[in-house]
Amino acid sequence: MTNYNKQFINGAWKEGSSEKTLENINPYSQESIFMMNSASEEDLNRAYNAAADAFPAWKDTAPAEKQKLMHNVARVMTERKKEIISWLIKEAGSSSVKAEVEFGAALAIVNESASFPHRVKGQIMASDIPGKENRIYRSPKGVIGVIGPWNFPFHLSMRSVAPAVAAGNTVVLKPASDTVVTAGTLIADIFKEAGAAAGVLNVTAGRGSEIGDAFVTHPVPKVISFTGSTEVGSHIAELAGRHIKETALELGGNNAFIVLPDADLEQAVNSAIFGKFLHQGQICMSINRLLVHEDVYDEFTSLFKERAASLPVGDPADQNTVVGPLIKVEQVERILADIKASVEQGASLIYGGQTDGTLMHPAVLTDVTQGMPIAENEIFGPAAPIIRFSTEEEAVKLANATPYGLSGAVHSSALHRAAELAKQIDSGMVHINDQPVNDEPHAAFGGEKQSGLGRFGGEWALDKFTTEKWISVQSEKRSYPF
Repeated sequence: MTNYNKQFINGAWKEGSSEKTLENINPYSQESIFMMNSASEEDLNRAYNAAADAFPAWKDTAPAEKQKLMHNVARVMTERKKEIISWLIKEAGSSSVKAEVEFGAALAIVNESASFPHRVKGQIMASDIPGKENRIYRSPKGVIGVIGPWNFPFHLSMRSVAPAVAAGNTVVLKPASDTVVTAGTLIADIFKEAGAAAGVLNVTAGRGSEIGDAFVTHPVPKVISFTGSTEVGSHIAELAGRHIKETALELGGNNAFIVLPDADLEQAVNSAIFGKFLHQGQICMSINRLLVHEDVYDEFTSLFKERAASLPVGDPADQNTVVGPLIKVEQVERILADIKASVEQGASLIYGGQTDGTLMHPAVLTDVTQGMPIAENEIFGPAAPIIRFSTEEEAVKLANATPYGLSGAVHSSALHRAAELAKQIDSGMVHINDQPVNDEPHAAFGGEKQSGLGRFGGEWALDKFTTEKWISVQSEKRSYPF
């Protein structure tokens, strides 16, 4: 599909007008997939104007027609599943398992969004003023700017695009430069095939240094939805704040996986392996720190190390591969530097850590303390620091000893005890006897502290992409005091 290396504006594929280019590189082979002209501010302006022009008609489109588009998107996705999976593998370095998980999550959010057109409801409220009726109307906000990430590119872009469009908004999507296709142009092509009207979804792929700030500060978009790093999210929030724009931000995490002494260790290890090494740990919800009670620390560590050592590492196109490449060599170097510094501070690297280009074998570290770089920083890679604790109070303190608050997990055979502990963890999500990489389309997804603002999923997404207006109707003459 040659159009994947072009911009998608007002229903048509166009060459970017910037003098700069974007190169799409396979993170495993380092081979160039294609080169494309980057979008300029002029392209961005055309895209936002196209979305603004398309908004009135799309807003007033019957709910059944909006729902039909979402059903068509789901159908096209299903028909093109192999193509989507293939692009996730070669462009994002996804293993087959991760690509399947991502496809399923994206399809689920599209199916959930199909219910939104008939869930946009207002209400009638009584008034204290005689002869007055209060009406609350809910309507789409307008044009939504979506900035998609590179790690779960297809799902996390679709997580904003589908609900926003289903609620009656139009969208301009800026994909991550490392995953232009799976975070952007492939989604545009799916919507086009599904029958989306021109201007409903537009894609501008460009360098953040060239169009990033303009994407946020442009006068047209009412909401900026961003998934990515806390550093970039903070900058976006600052820009949006200056222009009184609303944001939906899903940012970084330093997620704790807590193992209490009464946990089923086999289940805890299975959960930890999946939650740590899915997509090489390059997920905002991935386990960053394993907090294990001292009574089961040695046994858990032994089992976890054994399982980590058994994970196949290599080409993500190989069906057997579990741990594939990191997105860039620079990410490998950053993680190795944190491991080295932590070992110098007293941590023990008991397994793994070998690298070959963008490949990094699972690394397991013990004797880790919270102040070490491998525990303090968001890893975003296949390194697993295991921290010992003595009491539940200490576990909660460790879990909260970070500026992030996205997800987490607690393992215990006493479910109420685990839930009570989970309530004390300052994060948006905690999962009992599971791992932190969970995303269900109807549930509230989001973080606290520096992990983001707002919630995605279900009615929370609907609230984010719609607004309410109060219209009062005075049906009889009102008397005034003067």
